[in-house]
Amino acid sequence: MRLTTAIACSAIAFFSLPYAHSNNVAVAQSTSGFDSYLQVVGRKALEQGVSQRTLDRVLPSLTYNPRVIQLDQSQPGGRPNSAIPPFAPYKRRHVDAARINGGKAKYRQLISKLADVEREYGVPGPMIMAIYGHETNYGRITGNFDIPRALATLAYEGRRRALFEAEFLAVLKMIDNGVPQSAMKGSWAGAMGKPQFLPSVYLRLAKDGSGDGYADIWNSEADAVTSIANYFVNAGWRRGEPWGIAVRVPASLNRNAIKNKTKAVRCPRVHERHSQWKSMAEWRALGVAPVTGRRLSNDTMATLLEPDGRGKTAYLLTGNYRVILDYNCSNFYALSVGLLADEIRS
Repeated sequence: MRLTTAIACSAIAFFSLPYAHSNNVAVAQSTSGFDSYLQVVGRKALEQGVSQRTLDRVLPSLTYNPRVIQLDQSQPGGRPNSAIPPFAPYKRRHVDAARINGGKAKYRQLISKLADVEREYGVPGPMIMAIYGHETNYGRITGNFDIPRALATLAYEGRRRALFEAEFLAVLKMIDNGVPQSAMKGSWAGAMGKPQFLPSVYLRLAKDGSGDGYADIWNSEADAVTSIANYFVNAGWRRGEPWGIAVRVPASLNRNAIKNKTKAVRCPRVHERHSQWKSMAEWRALGVAPVTGRRLSNDTMATLLEPDGRGKTAYLLTGNYRVILDYNCSNFYALSVGLLADEIRS
């Protein structure tokens, strides 16, 4: 995830004294309410099994962080009827030479561990590397926000309290379970470590891949890649099934006849761009042909996606593509992860 941030102008801050004063008052009021809110969450944490000792140590150390509120409120709204841009420019930025070469180098470096992980979990090493590359540029960009402080602030602000309060409670449980509070660095929205797991995901799915008894997704690549594989298996990854293939679609294809008539509960706008499910044999009978020599078996079920419109490269996507969507529900993200994995494998 890449975030854009506003740059404050010191001259404006200096000459707009009334504004600065009112802003300081607002922050002071927020800080006062924040301390009271922490006590409310502390009681909920106690009810969920977090020790009083942990709460006495952690809660007093937290302060309100107005910066994360600014970042949250600056996120684009994603208007429901806004036009979807083409995929090709996104692909050029995210499946570029630097990311491909970096992925190949990291794959070679971790080949032994990735082979062990693939044997146990069934998730190919190149696919794990593609997630790693997209999330943190192979561990280079993991975020430097204090996660307990950021999540406590976001939960207190209240715009998405149900989400962020649950994640803050998960952070308290992590600390209570022995994860050092000082280790919890990540994005302003709570994603942590090399795989960018939210705290609730860490509690459910983080794995110790190094054998030291601690799932250190911040510092250990063995733990990070094992945790990504475990996430995929939990989301329904099928061993041995490709994510999809690039295809050519004949101009004669009747798209109305294959239109998806079901509405997804999660990320409906993402899934509504997919066609009905058909077997590869059925797609071949309709004239849909692979761009390269890669093939899927006749009985493999797949959906059709034309991210750049008619006449451009399209993709037949299997159930494993839906697993990538579970990690980040965006067709552009999932397509670029699959394509990057193919490049790393080649």
